[in-house]
Amino acid sequence: MKTKKLTLLALLSAIALTIFMVEAQIPALVPIPGVKLGLANIVTVFTVFTLGPWEGAAVLFVRIFLGAVFAGNFSTIFYSAAGGFCAIGVTILLRKILTNKQLWVAGCLGAVAHSIGQMAMAILLTGTPSLAFYLPVMIAISIVTGLFTGLCAQFLVNRGKLWKIISK
Repeated sequence: MKTKKLTLLALLSAIALTIFMVEAQIPALVPIPGVKLGLANIVTVFTVFTLGPWEGAAVLFVRIFLGAVFAGNFSTIFYSAAGGFCAIGVTILLRKILTNKQLWVAGCLGAVAHSIGQMAMAILLTGTPSLAFYLPVMIAISIVTGLFTGLCAQFLVNRGKLWKIISK
């Protein structure tokens, strides 16, 4: 990997981690456990669509691991990894069919996939299938938050020329 690209990935990972840590300090907007905006996903969607799928996955998993370490709550890594794996998979698949004006779709569907992955892990770890009743609420919130993060990523990608120069 070229030094320039590695440096860019490190920078994007640091930005995503910083956003994650700042967002962790913001009080919950709704009194529902596990609900947050997911602002660090702006960086993930942006990276997948500008640099590529492997690069986006690398930024995501560096952020998940270091976020668990720095937040001091390593037990959450299972939920974050399950949700992240589902979300990045959906985002990578959508990369092949969406235009730069449709990244909001990747934000929405990635957020929904993240919620499904987290719920599956919660059911697996707790052995409580009735948690699935909570999934429709999580999906509805995911659509709204995913729309916001997807639109932000779309805005960044479409600001264009600078990213194309940097990523070469």
